[in-house]
Amino acid sequence: MKTTASCVEEILANQPFLEEALHRNIVNFSALAEELKPQVESMLKKNIKSGAIMMALRRYHAPSNIGTTPKLKQAMKSLGDITVRSDLSDFTFQNSPSLINSHSKILEQIDNSPNIFYAFTRGILESNIIISSSQSEKIMSCFKNEKQIGLNKNLSAISINLPVNNSRIPGLYYQIFKRLAWEGISLYEVVSTTNEFTVLVEDDLVDRAFSVIKNLKS
Repeated sequence: MKTTASCVEEILANQPFLEEALHRNIVNFSALAEELKPQVESMLKKNIKSGAIMMALRRYHAPSNIGTTPKLKQAMKSLGDITVRSDLSDFTFQNSPSLINSHSKILEQIDNSPNIFYAFTRGILESNIIISSSQSEKIMSCFKNEKQIGLNKNLSAISINLPVNNSRIPGLYYQIFKRLAWEGISLYEVVSTTNEFTVLVEDDLVDRAFSVIKNLKS
C-alpha cells in the first residue's frame, strides 16, 4: 500500500538532482511540498495536505554518499588529459549486411592519417561515424550504397582520460553528466572506451563544456 512517504521517496529517486539538493539542505521544504502535491495526490488517488508531504521530505534520508565518497573524490582529481577536436561531422547509417564492408573502405583510406578524428559505434538498428569534416566526401563515397538517415556538422569532441578501474567507481559518469546538465549543456553524443570518455557537443557549446569538464578536477 502506497503512503505519502513512499510516494515522496519514489519521486526523489527518479530525480537525482533534486535528491542531491535535499542532501545539501538547499531546498525550501514548503515550496517543494507544494510542487510535489499534485504528483503525490495522483499516486495516492486522494487529496493530501502539503504538511504531510513536507514532513515526509524532512524525514527522507538521501544517500549520504552522493558525490562524496573518498574513492569518487580521488577519481575526479585523477582525471587525465583533456583533448578538444573541432570541425567534426556525425553520419548515421541504417545497419545493413554490407555496412561493415563500407566501413572497412573508409578505414583503409584514413589508416595513415593520424590527425584525423574518427569514432564508429554500432547499435541494433543504426550506426554512427564521427569523423573530421574534411573526410566527408570520402564517407559519402565509401557509403554510397548505404541508407543515410542522419548527418550533423559543426560538432566538437572533448575527450577525457579516465583513471584506471574507473568502471568500478559508482557515480563517476553521473558527476560529469550532472555538471554539464546544470550548465545547460546538451550532449549530441557520447562515446567511451575502457579508459577514455568523449562527449560530442555543438561548436557553440564547446568552450563552456570544456570549462565545466576542466573544473571537475577541482
